[in-house]
Formats: sequence, structure tokens, C-alpha cells
Amino acid sequence: MCPAGGCQEAIFLARDRKVKRGDCIKWIIWVPWISAIVVLAVKGGGYKKIDFLYQTTYGFSIGNVNALVIYLFVLLLIAVPALVVGKRSFCHHLCWMAPFMILGRKLANVFKVPSLRLAPKPEVCIHCRKCTENCPMSLPVESMVEAKQMENAECILCGTCVDGCNRGAITYVFGSKL
Repeated sequence: MCPAGGCQEAIFLARDRKVKRGDCIKWIIWVPWISAIVVLAVKGGGYKKIDFLYQTTYGFSIGNVNALVIYLFVLLLIAVPALVVGKRSFCHHLCWMAPFMILGRKLANVFKVPSLRLAPKPEVCIHCRKCTENCPMSLPVESMVEAKQMENAECILCGTCVDGCNRGAITYVFGSKL
């Protein structure tokens, strides 16, 4: 669903290299960003209204040259790390939405909120490593199956591991974390 993820998936054809580390960078960006928004909102007296179509022309945000330049800059911000560093580098290092999703998942686990999850069946795994090789987030999926621990903050539940496993060692389930 994420356009940045889709852009990076297209880049896999040119650069299919796994990302090794650096997941903490997004937090270094996110904490000051959210803090600034909260401080400015409080100093400004809070929000009086929210305009979801702010600066859009007929619902389209690229209505002038300035908006196009900003759009192309953001596209470069997404594409260049994926080309230089590897698979979904933007998601790992720069995404401003990832911390929201990670925190949301952690809260759901704490409060045992039923949600979509991956379930391992290590007894049927033949250690072909297809799940690990195909994971767009460069996660050690085979090790996660063997450890019976599929919960990973960086997992985007894309299902590539589920689809790539011919033995059914990974499946989707809906429920709360045990």
C-alpha cells in the first residue's frame, strides 16, 4: 500500500542487495520531528481544524512547478538510498511512518489486540532459505521460523515469505500474540 515501498520494489530489478544494519537512524529522525510537531501545536494553541486537501488542486497535490520539484525531491530521497544501500533502505533508515507502525504493533502486542500475524511451522521447514532470500526487508526469516518467533519490528507482513515457501512453513493467522 505504501508508494515509497512500491518505488523501492521496482528498484529491486536494478539493485537487489540486502540491508545489513542502521534501523535506528529513523528514530533519530522521528523523535525530533514528532517533538517539534507537538511543541509547535501546543505553543500555537492546538489544532482548530484539519484540512486533508490542504494545498491540493482538485485533490491532486502536484498542481504547480514548486509542488513537482518537491515531489521529485521526495522520489529521489526514496530511490537513491535503495540504489546505493540496498533493499528497502528508505524503510529501514529514513521512513517517518515506520516508527508509528512499530509502536502500534508493540502496543497491540502489550494489550493482546488481535491482528494479522505470521505463524511458523518449523517441523516442515527444509531450510531452503527462499524465505530469507526473498524478504524485501532483509530479515532472517529462516532463523525466525526455526526459533518459532516471527514477530519482528521491521516485518511489514508483505507475505513474500508465505508465498515463497513451498512447504507451508510460514502461514498467516489472525489473533493476539501469545
